[in-house]
Amino acid sequence: MHNQRLSVSDRVMDIVTHNPGCQLEEVMLACPDLTWNQVFSEVDHLSRNGQVRLMQQGMGVYTLSVPGYERTDA
Repeated sequence: MHNQRLSVSDRVMDIVTHNPGCQLEEVMLACPDLTWNQVFSEVDHLSRNGQVRLMQQGMGVYTLSVPGYERTDA
């Protein structure tokens, strides 16, 4: 499968870029072959490097976006 050849970082970035404002849970579900820890660790790394924006939307609900690619609702 094509996705399995991509790095975890590339997979997360691809998901978030194509689905701005997606929930962290959606990223987890899009990567069923990865553990929660693998996905969260990469999201944490990308967030600390400024490559993704992780925002808390409620208790236990987090959304992700790529700076400059945020969804704009008119």
